[in-house]
Amino acid sequence: MLDLILLKTGTGYVLQDAELSVLSMANVPAVARDLASCSGVADGESETRKLSLLKRQVLETRKAATTEIEIAAPTGLMTLRFDIEPIDGEEDGIVSIVSDVSDVRHRERVLKTLLRELSHRSKNLLAIIQGIATQTARQARSLDMFLVAFRGRIQSLASSQDLVTDSSWRGAFLFALAEKQFAAYWSEPGMPLTPTGIDAHLSPNAALHIGLALHELIVNSASHGAIAMGAASLTLDCFETMIDGRNALELVWLEHLPLPAPASESSEAGFARTVLERVVPIAIGGKAHYLTSPERIEYHLFIPQHEYEIITRLEE
Repeated sequence: MLDLILLKTGTGYVLQDAELSVLSMANVPAVARDLASCSGVADGESETRKLSLLKRQVLETRKAATTEIEIAAPTGLMTLRFDIEPIDGEEDGIVSIVSDVSDVRHRERVLKTLLRELSHRSKNLLAIIQGIATQTARQARSLDMFLVAFRGRIQSLASSQDLVTDSSWRGAFLFALAEKQFAAYWSEPGMPLTPTGIDAHLSPNAALHIGLALHELIVNSASHGAIAMGAASLTLDCFETMIDGRNALELVWLEHLPLPAPASESSEAGFARTVLERVVPIAIGGKAHYLTSPERIEYHLFIPQHEYEIITRLEE
């Protein structure tokens, strides 16, 4: 019955006398039996010597001790916990409770890795927010203008972040990202356009920055572009191309304006151009061209291969 209980709980034991001779052993992994039953302080592997010394210490001090030892096993690295307790009786001895804590330690290592990654991504996100705040404040003519512009950009970042988080930090699909950005400025369900071409799956970094670029394009269009004029002449296309001899995607935003757009040399327009031509392409390691005229507005963003994966395609 005791052996069954030990088996079910994943615990084993080694009972040894004062000379560390094994009196009884049960449910100790086969690869760890020589280690668990070590006696004396003989030359040999360092882990065996370490455990032997600790057992001798428990025998001498009559105080319990605990240690963890990693050993190689056919299934990989195994972590065993040894809880060594003194036994008082007619003859002194010790009992070592052996527990396999490999899964626990593996989860702890994974959690530490995830926390480091989360810390890294959080710092990147804070750096983006700091940059947005600084540039928006530098361009704003008043506190009210700053608050409106800053809130819009932070909301854009939050919308993109929602998609990235929902995918367990794997990124976001381009068309879902565009729809998310349009939602804040388009009262009707869906988008005022149907994206065409490749619905690429973007990396987390690309999703955040391309989301910001789409936000600037949408705000500009809603202010004095195709959306503001109620024109159905707005297109968003994505197709394969090359950058410096390497595979890439080209994202094209195109607006045909039925009426000449008013000239916009405001600070906000200047910041939008900075985001579109410099901030976003530099952040993803790509290139961009932003062209405006009274009749049309177009934006070409070249996305390098390391920032996306082609999973699905949407034909025109």
